[in-house]
Formats: sequence, C-alpha cells, structure tokens
Amino acid sequence: MKNIYRIFAGCVVAVILYTSAGITAQAPVPAETDVTRNKLIGYMLSKQLPVMHFSDKVMNDELAFAAFDLYLKQLDFQKRFLLQEDVDRLSVYAPAIDNNLLRGEIVLPDIGYQILARRMKQVEDMTAELLAAGFDYERDESLETDPEKLKYATSLDDLRSRWRKTLKGQIISRYLDLQEEEAKNVAEGKPAKSDDELWAEAEEKVAKRNKNFFNRMHQETRQDHYDRFFNAVARAFDPHTNYMAPAGKENFDIHMRGSLEGIGALLREEDGYIKVVSIIPGSASARQGRLEAEDIILEVGQGDNEPVEITDMRLRDAVRLIRGPKGSVVRLTVRKPDGVKETISIQRDVVQIEETFVKSTLLESPAGKKIGYVMIPSFYRDFEKTRNGTDARNSTDDTRIAIEKLKKQGITGLIIDLRNNGGGSLMDAVDTTGLFIPQGPVVQVKNSYGNKRVLSDEDSSVTWSGPMLVLVNQFSASASEILAAALQDYGRAVIVGGAHTHGKGTVQTLIDMNDNIPLLHLKKYEDLGALKVTIQKFYRVNGGSTQYKGVVPDIILPSLFQHLKSGEQYLDNSLPWDQVAPVPFTPFTAAPLNLPLLKERSARRVQQDEGLQVIAEEARKASKRAEKTTMSLKLEDMKAKREEARVARDKIGAHYLKYREEQSVENGEDPGPAVEEEKDGDKWKEEIKEDPYINESLHILDDM
Repeated sequence: MKNIYRIFAGCVVAVILYTSAGITAQAPVPAETDVTRNKLIGYMLSKQLPVMHFSDKVMNDELAFAAFDLYLKQLDFQKRFLLQEDVDRLSVYAPAIDNNLLRGEIVLPDIGYQILARRMKQVEDMTAELLAAGFDYERDESLETDPEKLKYATSLDDLRSRWRKTLKGQIISRYLDLQEEEAKNVAEGKPAKSDDELWAEAEEKVAKRNKNFFNRMHQETRQDHYDRFFNAVARAFDPHTNYMAPAGKENFDIHMRGSLEGIGALLREEDGYIKVVSIIPGSASARQGRLEAEDIILEVGQGDNEPVEITDMRLRDAVRLIRGPKGSVVRLTVRKPDGVKETISIQRDVVQIEETFVKSTLLESPAGKKIGYVMIPSFYRDFEKTRNGTDARNSTDDTRIAIEKLKKQGITGLIIDLRNNGGGSLMDAVDTTGLFIPQGPVVQVKNSYGNKRVLSDEDSSVTWSGPMLVLVNQFSASASEILAAALQDYGRAVIVGGAHTHGKGTVQTLIDMNDNIPLLHLKKYEDLGALKVTIQKFYRVNGGSTQYKGVVPDIILPSLFQHLKSGEQYLDNSLPWDQVAPVPFTPFTAAPLNLPLLKERSARRVQQDEGLQVIAEEARKASKRAEKTTMSLKLEDMKAKREEARVARDKIGAHYLKYREEQSVENGEDPGPAVEEEKDGDKWKEEIKEDPYINESLHILDDM
C-alpha cells in the first residue's frame, strides 16, 4: 500500500508553515490555481497521514487547531500585517479543517490569501507614507522584538505605529552601519560625508530594501499559499512530517545527494536582478569560462526555445529555469559589469556541492601528537544511484577514505566533528558507526504498531580502533545523534559539546504522492509533490530514546548558543521521550575510557582557559540579553548595544588570535601578519586551528 522508497534520519530545520480549512462557501480562485488538484492533495493528506504516521493521530478537532496555529504563524509570524479582526475571522474556519479535508474541500488558504493581500497593500502604502514623512530620531520609545509577546494590532492606526517604530529602528541601524563604513573611508583618505548625508543615505537604503521586500511578497502565488497550508496540516502531526511541493522535493533530493544537475554558479537576488556571486570550480560554467561573478542574468533560454526574461523574478523560480538535466543546454543572456550584453550557452553537468561532503585534516595536540580531524557535515547518499544499483557517493565511504589517509600520516587519536550536522541517511549513520566497533547493534527502531527491529553493524572490521572523541552541539541531530549515542553506549568515544544535542529521534520516509493517487482517472494531474512522514522512532542500544532529550555529552563545555531555544523540546507538536528494553551488546574494551579523570582534568582546564571562560561569560550575558526583548529606539541606546556586541566579538576573536600566535611561536614558526590571505578552499582548516572546542578536544585526547 505504501510506496516507501527511501528512509532517512535527517533533521529538517523547523520552518513554521500553515494550515487549511473551511466551513461553507468556497472563495473565488484565479485560473492559475488548479482547484481540483489541490482538493485531491488535501484529501490524500487527510487519508494517508493518519495511517502512515508513527503517532496514530487522527484527523480531529485537536489536530485541526494545531494545524491552524501553524497556519497563522506562517501567514504573519511577526504580526506586522494582520489585525485582530482578521485573526478572528480566520479562526472561524479552524474547527472545520479536518472535516473539510476529508470531504476534499479547502477554504482557509484562499481566505487567508485574500486577507493578507489586502493588508499587504495597505501596509505597503502606509510604509511609503511613513518613509516620505520622516522620523523623529530623538523621540524616546521602544519596540518589542519578540513576536510571541506581541498581540495583533487592533486597528490600522495601531499597525501604523508598529511599522513606524520598525522602520525607525531599521534606519537607525543602517545609519550606524554607514557611520562605521565612513570611519574606514576617512581613514583611507576618502572624502568625508556629512551627518545629514549619512541619515539621507540610510533612509534611502531602507526605503529600497522595503520596496524589494514587498516586491518579493507580491510574487507569492496563491498556489504557494496552498502548498504551505498543506505543509501546516502535515506538521500538525510532528515537526518533521512535511508536504513537499514539486520544487521542495527537488531541493530535498539535492541536499540528500550533495549534488545537482545545472551550470555550477552561485546566484543572488539584488535590486530585482539575478546576479552571479561566484562560479563553482570544476563546474560546467567554470569549464565554459564566459560566465563570471557580478554578471547579471537577464534571460534564460532552453535549447533553441525562445528565452524567458527573469528580471524581477523570484530567485527560486529563476534557479528552476537555469537548472536542468545533465547534457542539456541552457542559454543565458547576461549583462557584464561594463554594460555589454552577451549570450552564453552552457551544457549542464553534475555539480558537486563540496560543502556537504566529508572533510579531513591533520592536527597536532599540545603534547605533540598527531591527531586526525574528520568533519561530517551531513550523512548523505545518492539514493537514486543506490536504487539503480550503481556506485553512489556516500558519507560512510568518504569517512573511511579520510581515516585511512590520516592513518598513513601516523595519527594517534581521532576527532569526529558532528557539530551542526542535521542528520541524513539512516543507512550511513549505522554504517559509519560500524567503522569504529567490531560488530553489534547500533540503533533500535520501533514503528507505530510497537514492532521493533535492531539495525546492526555486521562487518567485523574496524577502520579506527584508537582513542576517539566526538564533537556535538545543539544543532547535531538525528543521524548524528545515532552515531554519538552508539559510540557513547559502547564506551567507544568521549562525547564533547554543549548541554545536549537537538533531540530528533524519529525516522521519516519520503512518499511520492503521484504513486498513491486513489483513482486512475485522477492521474491526469501534474506533479502532486511528496510527503515526508515520520513512521518510526529511534532508541539507543541501552533502551533510551534520542527523541526530545537528545544526547547529553560526557564532557560539557560552555556554549555561546546555550541561551537559544533550539532543539526538539522547543518545537511545536514534537513527540515525547520514552524508552524500550535494552539490547545485548559488548562494550568496546580495546581503548577503555576513564571518564571521571577526563572530566576532572577538562573542568580544571576550562576554568583556566581564557577563551572558554570568555565564551562562558558572554553566554551568561547573552542569556540575559535574550530575556530583554524590548529594544530602545534611541540612537545612543542602539549604539551602546551594538558596541557591547562588538566588544564581545573582539574579546573572543582577540583570544583566538593570541592563541594562534602563541602556538606558532612555540612551534618555532614566524606568526606572520595578524591577517593572512587564504585560499577559500582551505580557509576552514585555519578556522579549526583557532577553535577553542577543538583545542580542548586535543587536550582531552592527550589525556586519553
């Protein structure tokens, strides 16, 4: 019944989306929206999600209100457009969301779209008037920056006041930016601008930015609203269950395999134009040689077809035109920085996104030992090639190759860096764990029926058996947590990081909705997208779930981000923690850990380490600042707050620089200038040498 063709353990950053509902009359819908197609999608969601989802939730009023809450947040999260009367009107439709979907009726996205479009036009006119009238920068007032603490405006006058303060804050912030730039320009001997000129420039830049903001909002289609509504319904089941429109599914596939088929150029949207930021080395554009950074793309043509103008087009729409299958030809009409227009034909090819792949380097510990460092940004695998039986690049093989290379260089210890790794392929989480243990269970997986299976490492070989440390943070999730938890339970590695990891202990599968259309005659509709559904839950070999609580490191270090509400426990509709029976496993004894001694020595060093103490101090200050969400709009107050943040950055940066210079001198090297030119590809290697967490990790490995 279920066409499950890929299972993964990826953590998707929580994007607050929306919901759909309706009670009676259908709102008028323009021709661009396929009403019947959307009804079909809504009906399929209502039927398939309750059956597939791990939680056994049903389509009822409780779920309808959860979906409505998500819908409202995505519609106007910062409460800058809707009035309370609009929210009251929309709320009427909330109880009917479940029943409407089951009947194939959808009303809420249309009503919400119409209300938002009307308010958006009013606010656009309002902001233009406010910017034209100017602001009293001496007026003592403040702005609440936390949307959760704000109530919806009760009138247009109330909304105008909110936008007046918002724009005033933006202009003061821009003015302070320009002041800093001006100080640098004057130091370089450039002509000085007057204070009045700086204020005028700040106002002009904010006006331009807001114009671009509204232009982008006007490009949102009614179908975009439907797609987000469907996603809100899905996310009412849990944060990692999503509806993916066709474009979203395409981007997900790219993320999972770490590659795409296109021209290999990084683009950005600027003043209504699509501009080339850089060319990826080795890509089709690099080989062709004519497309360059700062070129503006005006038109995109497919093969011999008439080109499409992309001026004022959304970046994501322009990118979809430029991308295409390997071997096909795209024609780009570009304007060079000198104004010359040129048409460039590029044959598309596979573009590898190197930032997603495993990286490694050799480090030296304070005791002079060679330590291997391997960064795993995600657990990737090209599922399409895997299904077709061909060799598919994956994180396990890349990690193995990196370690073998480091072993040839004589390493005595290994750091695996999983910080900011949001997860990915479940297969690779298990296989990568197998690189460090002889054999045995890695993770337990339970479905909604209570059936449990154990995923194990069946390969008796061990790629690395020496001392090992795993770095994590609160952004390490899912597959990262499987690896860290298994190595912790086996006593195989010391886990080092912040207070806890993300806490995503669930398994998702991706369902192609085109393969599950209920009636044959409905197959005429274009791509319906896909469903990513939570179908199982992870449990450690010791029986505890990684869900909600995450993995608690053996050695906890101060973190600048400890004040952030980041993790499963802060997400809407997240599943609870629980546990199952443990499974038998043999702890790793080849390199036994003396955790009490390691903790004691690390704690002593942390107290004496200037950099980590600076981080601890700034973390405490950041926690206090995070509680104060009301921002003063007085120039001097905003300047003082900015200076406080700069001092904190400089404090941390100065310590790292000092540490780097001291290490160079100790090694008999010339420290050279404070700032050195580096190749972009190797910049990360320099950054990790200045990373206090890696520095402490090297100390811990020396202790091991």
